[in-house]
Formats: sequence, structure tokens, C-alpha cells
Amino acid sequence: MAARTGRTVRDLRRENRTAVLQQLYFEGPLSRLSLGPATGLSSGSVSNVVAELAAEGLVEEAGSVDSAGGRPRTLLRVSPASGVMIGVDVGETRIRIELFDVTLAELARVERPLAVEGAPHDAYEVGVVVGHIRDGIAEVLRTADVPAERLLGVGVGVPGIVARDPEHGAVVHGQTIGWDAVPLERLLREAGPLPASVPFYIDNGAKTLGQAEMWFGAGRGARSAVFVLFGSGVGACVVTDDLGPGRAVEWGHLTVRVRGRRCRCGAQGCLEAYAGAEALLERWREAGGRPPERTDEETALTAMLAAAYPAAGTPTEPDATALAVLEETAEYLGAGFADLINLFQPERILVGGWAGLQLGTRFLDAVREYAVAYALRYPASRTTIGLGRLGPDAVTVGAAILPLADFFARGGRRAETEPKEPVPDWASSLKDRATH
Repeated sequence: MAARTGRTVRDLRRENRTAVLQQLYFEGPLSRLSLGPATGLSSGSVSNVVAELAAEGLVEEAGSVDSAGGRPRTLLRVSPASGVMIGVDVGETRIRIELFDVTLAELARVERPLAVEGAPHDAYEVGVVVGHIRDGIAEVLRTADVPAERLLGVGVGVPGIVARDPEHGAVVHGQTIGWDAVPLERLLREAGPLPASVPFYIDNGAKTLGQAEMWFGAGRGARSAVFVLFGSGVGACVVTDDLGPGRAVEWGHLTVRVRGRRCRCGAQGCLEAYAGAEALLERWREAGGRPPERTDEETALTAMLAAAYPAAGTPTEPDATALAVLEETAEYLGAGFADLINLFQPERILVGGWAGLQLGTRFLDAVREYAVAYALRYPASRTTIGLGRLGPDAVTVGAAILPLADFFARGGRRAETEPKEPVPDWASSLKDRATH
């Protein structure tokens, strides 16, 4: 019977399973007694749900804890053997594929380089990317000796906007890498080697970064946050629910200078045209600097930072050209952060991505000062700005979380194993009537 809200008994049972699984996953190990207040469920409901989850191998005992004047209480946790997930980061210098168990312990990893600094963007040819992902998935499963049927799913973080299409699934609009309505989910499905029962979850890379940092990193405990991803380009994710999905925003394509530099997207004056790693290296070169030739962007950016900020105690003088470009970039970023503060009023702004972590350790203090100067005083006073904690691999971790989040939302059931309730008699009668 459906409740007044439209929820069925099955919905309520799934919600109870989800509540127990999430509490054990994020706060466990916990006893049955602790699960009641933490989930809001009665002791009887907790016992029934735990028994059900344990019978399915999703929950297991994890030792015991002494109780006040009674027998030791058994602790419970989510079983690491509940399933495995694959996370894929389609970056702009490489593709990283990782296999995790549900505790996010890494079981296998493979990387495929995409491009070096100065190389044409045909490295992002769709067939090349799909082939790398297909082969990488097969390799990590083979390396870890894990059958594909154990997968809860494959999460993929990509640059650009991801739309949903009833026929093709996830469709990627990656203007900066030349992708126009690429039906990536369909192409990956057709490429194999996974069975049809294994779902793909494809989303913006900044969004997967935000998911990872919100669940396990610097965003944990915040009610709202903006996660900024710096790589070759610039993106952001806005999160307003600590366990809910974030919203990717094309922050890198806000106009910071009218009729300014030409951006990779084709417009003029975008933040990305000044602050992305590709643009930074190009601006350094235009100003007379000498970035390393024929190397990847990460190596070249490291060289730029080393030139601008030589190690303490060395006789090397700072490269004035590199330093001037970076100081100007700090102001552009501060203005961009001020936009995020004024628009979303988050508790935290957190910087991630391989380029963001390199840049942030050097001039995040300067960016904060500019952000405060450009933002409205009240929201700026309530926003902290810092670095992510999960390192440059956070996009891959966040991508793996996508199937895990869906698994929890289903109460620990895979899509193909969800129980189906019988159709009400009235629905059958009306359906028969409509066919006459």
C-alpha cells in the first residue's frame, strides 16, 4: 500500500536499507543499539534490516565493544566483498582507470597518456578515448583477477557538459576538446567487454571530484561547498547536500575580461583563457618565457612554478616573467572565486586537480586576498578557501563513487535484482480496456 506521499512498502524498505548501509559505511563499525538513534529506525526495524543485509553478504561482524553493565555488543560494518567499482578519469593529459572495492581500497590501476604540451587535440578523437577506456577496464579486471559480473558499475568523469538521452544514455558536449554530442555511454557499451548487466555512470569530472571530496575529503562535514578543478582547463561543482550529488557549473567559461584572450571554447575573455594550465604556459611563452619543449603539461607547469619560486637557500633568482604571469593569474582567480561566493554563498571553496594542487600551494593566500576584495563582505566572511585532501586522483575516486552511491540508493541491490511488485488489478483492467 502506498503512503500519502506516494511511497510504497518497497520504497520504505529500500530507504531503511539505505539508511543502515550509509550509516555503517560512513560512521561504522557500529552496534545494532547505536544504529537505532543514528538512523531514526526502531530496534525491531534495525534488527530486520541488519538480518536481511547480513544474509545477502552486504553486512558482516567487525568485533565487539564493551557495554555498560551488560554483554559486549557486536559491531557491524559494510562487507568489503559487497562488490567492486571502476573509476575512470578522462583527463586532458591522460586517462586513468582504477578498480576499487567498496572500501575504496585500490585493487588495480592503469594509465594511458593522451597528449603532450603543444600537441594537437586530435588526441581526444572519440575512438581513441573509447579504446583506451575499453582496454583499461579489461586490464584492471585481469590484473586483480576480478570477474566483470562483480562490478557494481563503471563511473567515468569527463570534461564538458553531460546530457541524458533516452536512446543513447549519457551524451557528452565537450566543446574545448572538440566533442559535439558524443554518445559516450552507447559507444562504451558497444565496445565491450562488460556484460549488459554492468551499468555505466558518466558525469562531469569536476562533479566527480566534488563527490569524492564531500564524502571523504576536505568537504566532509560542510553543508555546502564549491569544488574547483584545475587541469588544462577549469571547472567547478556546487554541492548543497553533504550526501547528495553536486551540480557541475562551467565556471571556467565565465567572462572575466570583455574582448579578452581567445578561449579554447571559441569565446573571448573566459577565466579558463587566463587560469587553465594550458593558458598559463601559453601566456608565459608569449611574455618571453621558455617552457620545456615536447613534454606534458604537468611537467611544464612544475618548471614554471620552479622558475617563479626557486627553492629557498638557492642562489637562483626568480624568473620575473613567470612570476608576473602567476601574480596576474592569482588576481583573475580571486575575481572568479568572488563570483562563486556571491552566487552560491558556500561554506567552503576547495581547490583540486593536478594543476590546482600545484598552484594552490604557491599562491592560494594571494587568491584569498583578491577574492575577499572582490566579493560582498557578508558571504565572503562566511566562506573558507582551501585545498582538497584527496590529491590529484580525486576525479577517479569520485567516478568510482557514482556506482557506489547508486548501489546505496537502491538499498544495496543491483538494478537487475530489484524485486518487482505485482501490478494492481485496476491497472491491468484499465490497460485491457485501452486495447479494445
